Parts: sequence; structure tokens; C-alpha cells
Amino acid sequence: MELDFTSWLSMALRWLHLITGIAWIGSSFYFVWLDNNLRKARDKADTEKGVSGELWAVHGGGFYHNQKYSVAPKEMPAELHWFKWEAYFTWISGFLLLALIYYYGASVFLVDAAKYDLSPMMAVFLGLSFLVGGWIGYDLLCRSPLGRSNGAFGLVWFILLTFSAWALAQLFNDRGAYIHVGAMIGTVMAANVFMVIIPNQKKVVVDLIAGRSPDPKLGQMAKQRSLHNNYMTLPVLFIMISNHYPQTFANPYGWLVLSGIGVVGWLIRHFFNLKNQGRTHYGLAVLSVVAFLGVMVMAAYFKQAAKTDVTLEAGSVTYTAVRKIVNTHCIACHSISPRHEFFEEAPNGVTFDSKDNILKYRDQIRQRVVVSKDMPLGNETGMTEVERATLEAWLQAEGAK
Repeated sequence: MELDFTSWLSMALRWLHLITGIAWIGSSFYFVWLDNNLRKARDKADTEKGVSGELWAVHGGGFYHNQKYSVAPKEMPAELHWFKWEAYFTWISGFLLLALIYYYGASVFLVDAAKYDLSPMMAVFLGLSFLVGGWIGYDLLCRSPLGRSNGAFGLVWFILLTFSAWALAQLFNDRGAYIHVGAMIGTVMAANVFMVIIPNQKKVVVDLIAGRSPDPKLGQMAKQRSLHNNYMTLPVLFIMISNHYPQTFANPYGWLVLSGIGVVGWLIRHFFNLKNQGRTHYGLAVLSVVAFLGVMVMAAYFKQAAKTDVTLEAGSVTYTAVRKIVNTHCIACHSISPRHEFFEEAPNGVTFDSKDNILKYRDQIRQRVVVSKDMPLGNETGMTEVERATLEAWLQAEGAK
């Protein structure tokens, strides 16, 4: 009995990443919602204790009463719950998944020789450099005078992320570039928790135990980083599923499409943050829809502009010619018995060993090979535009029968 260890490990890591990511995002969204819905404490005794806001809620048949202190309670409570492991394990599982797929398989999933002929080792080094450099740049910006204004900071950080997306698109294949933008943002978010939010909270706890008054700036800094994480969440979630939608990244301006999607995510998050504060702004909702439609049009335009001028008349191509193309560029992975070093089973169970199976998946083949051109992965087999046009002509003729 053969066990495809790599595939099972990939599945386990992806599942762990999903589970911990849901836990992290859920707690993050909840506390931002809670903070936005707090109302001034009505009880004078609570106000004197330092309570700045409170909220009553009902859920699952029970009533809950939340209180927030302007800085911290006067004494350390007997039991204090921390929210950190969700963030840590989300990043750890995500990084291990990145290493297993994109770094171990860098020659296929990261390198695109047509863009930049990198060795797999150099590609991995550059990928890691963007992760580390992204955090350093972000943290320096937060600590600079620019960090005092969330609006100005957000604009500059957005520009830097867009530039990073462009730079990565020049170095890596389109799919690898996208995932590294997401990994950059995810690294910043996790580092915010590990390097700032939790350490600041620990300093407050130490002051409480020692009977000292905690520095209010510690909480303010942690809250700012938490707010930044809140706005970065939706773009990261999209990037996590982006490999299913090559129409967004498989063109020379995929980085710009990603930038537009980031704006849409920011608008959606901002709408709900305002709504939770009791300031429903329907103009933002409309703007979010308009922005998303604009991104769709932009992606369609770039895809059309990237199309090759090579065309062949439908019906002029034989199955023999198509079989040769498939055998050269597809069968190594998409076969009952794959021979590619990274695949012991056909990806998603899709095989092209027979004509019937090729026709069965003709719509998917056309989308990935002819339209988006993100297959073969990294174009490691060097599929030409003439071969793509040949495949397109045959698929059109067969589809018309």
C-alpha cells in the first residue's frame, strides 16, 4: 500500500490553517464589533472604577454584560483570558503550507523563467525577504510620525503593498506572486499580535501586579495594531482562495487587479465598522459594489489585451496534434499515473489520458490553458502560443459538434 504523505500533510496543514484562521478572524471581528458598540457606563460606581464603556448582549439563550476599562482595572483579576494562540497557529500553519507547496516546489509553483530565470533557492530567499522586509517596513511606518494618522498611514501602506505586488509579479509566476502578497500581509498581522499587542498587554499586567498605574499608551498602540489587522483581513482571505480564480492574476497587470480587490475589501470592512458604531453609510455599500464591478471590467480588459494574435481556424486541427500537445505539457501531472516529481496523484483527480476526459474538462482546459494561461504551472514545459491556439481551435470544433 502506497501512502501519498505529501498530499496528506498538505491537507492537514490547510485544514489547520482554516480552523485557526476562522478562530483568529472570529475573535478579532468580535472584539472590534464590541469596541464599536460600547456605550458609556451608566452606573456611577463603575465609572469610578475606571469603566469607560459597557454592552449588554443576548446569545444562545443567555445574557452577557461586557465592560471595558479606559486603561485597566485597579487590581489584577483572578482569571484573565488571552487571545493569541489563534493568531500564532494561523501563521505557523500558513508558513508551513507556503514552504511545503511554494518553496519545496519552487521550480514549478514559484519560478517563471520567462519573467526571471531564478534558481529555486534564490526564489525562496527572495520570498522570505519580502515577508521579513514587509514587517520591518510596516513596523517602522507605525513608529514614525506617519503612524499618528490612521488615514495617512493606511494610504502609504497601501501604496507599499501595491508596489510589492508589482515587484513580486516581475520575479515570480502570477500565482506565486499573489500568494506572497497574502503571506506578507499575514506575517504583518501575526507579528502585530506577537511583537506589539501581547507584549503591551503583558506590561500592563505586570504593572497591575506591582500596584503601578499602567501607561495608557500601551493600550492605545495595541488597539491601533488591532485595527490595522481588522482592515487587512479581507484582502488576505481573498488571496487564500485566489488560485481558484486565475482571471484575477493571470495577466500582465494582475498586481493592479489585486490592488483593486484590496480596495474593495477595505471599503466593505469600513462599511461594517461604521455600521457597528451606529453610523450606517449606504454610500460606502454602493461604492463597494461599483468598485468591485470596476475591478471585474479592469481584469477583463487586461485579459483581452494579453491575448495572443495567433489564431487557427476551428476544424483545422486533428486529435493527433492535440494528443501530442497534451502528452508534452499535461500528462506529467494529469494522468492516472503521474510522473511529475511533485504529484503522486492527478491534481483534483483530473486526468487527460483519454480523448473523452479531455472533452469532459474542455471548459476548464480552455480557461486555464488558453484564456488565463496559468497552466502548465510556471509554464515549466514551455508551451508556445501556437500550441495554445491549436488546442483552442480543436476545443471550439469539438464543442460545436
